[in-house]
Amino acid sequence: MRYKQVRFWIRVALLLLLSMSGSALLVSTAAYADGGAPNLAYVAGGKGGVTVIDIARQQITSTIHVDGSPFEVQLSLDGRFLYVTQPQLGQLAVLSAKTGQTVCTVHVPGHPTLLALDANFNTIFVAAPDSPTITGVDMDTCHVKLTIQADGPVSGMAVAAVASNISGNSGDQLWVAASTVSVYDTLKGTKIISIPLPDQPQYVTIPVGSTVYVTTHDGKIDAIDLSSHQVVPLISGGTYGPMDFDENTGEVYVPDMQHNQLVVLTPVNAGYKLPPEPSRTIHFDATPQSVAITSDGQWGFVALNNGTVAMLDIPGRQIAKIINVGGTPHFIITGLYPPILGTTPQQASTFGTIANIGAYFFLALVILVPLVLLLRSGMRKKKVKQQG
Repeated sequence: MRYKQVRFWIRVALLLLLSMSGSALLVSTAAYADGGAPNLAYVAGGKGGVTVIDIARQQITSTIHVDGSPFEVQLSLDGRFLYVTQPQLGQLAVLSAKTGQTVCTVHVPGHPTLLALDANFNTIFVAAPDSPTITGVDMDTCHVKLTIQADGPVSGMAVAAVASNISGNSGDQLWVAASTVSVYDTLKGTKIISIPLPDQPQYVTIPVGSTVYVTTHDGKIDAIDLSSHQVVPLISGGTYGPMDFDENTGEVYVPDMQHNQLVVLTPVNAGYKLPPEPSRTIHFDATPQSVAITSDGQWGFVALNNGTVAMLDIPGRQIAKIINVGGTPHFIITGLYPPILGTTPQQASTFGTIANIGAYFFLALVILVPLVLLLRSGMRKKKVKQQG
């Protein structure tokens, strides 16, 4: 009976060892800003700065006061830090998502309104519509890691996490809309390719898969294959804003400012027949400025120019609630509740180190306890035999 118990504990220890090694000790596993449970929505441009909406409660819970007319926001991997563009001040601000306190700031060329996050290389890229310079900033230290000179003022950016597959360079791919669509290595800053479009590109989004979606200043949306770079026109006739996508279905949601609606695109896949586009539209009483879809595909948030945010029931295909945030909302992102501990990069690093040490200590105990039991059981059996 005791031997069976020891074998059970050994199996438990091995399973824990495999699971912890496979996830690099769960405590250090990173989640993307829209990954994990969709808890909060951050609205840049709401009254007072950045408005925080609790998704489960469907109401505003706080406001993070930010100067400089905050325009776009991104989240750190664990939801701990907010990265906010301040175009009036010409800088990027890093804030504690929990306290709203400023951790650091970085001055960049022009009046920045654009951000793109490369999680694999811990870099956030900042750009402005009145400057060709893209600044890559270390997300922990706020130090400038590299600068990229685009072929004109930048109107859109997105990162394709392809460092381990189709990319022949050492980093991921930063797709930039300027006078053309250009692709850069996120680690070295070198240009990989320029892709000319019939019209000047504007916004870029890259869902999971093999297709890049680009809007143009002339009111069109094109699909570009991630590997072949073949351009396929999708729809036209609108004024399209910053896009987002449903991670589960691959559908792309595009604000159409001209027609006060959200255009939903069916995923485009190379080698398959082009689907009819759009698959459907969602209409509003005001002009949509940007959209965010939660990682579980249950909720969508649309910033409207009348100072409200429309909360969408994605499966139900209907507006669930209108939330008044005031101001002029520009951009929305959804993500996790911020961690309780660690409101600066230094504290976060310290707590992460302590957590890793604790995890290794726990793993050691789980492995050693059954081994000790097994050793004691063997010694007892040996003693019984000697006495016999």
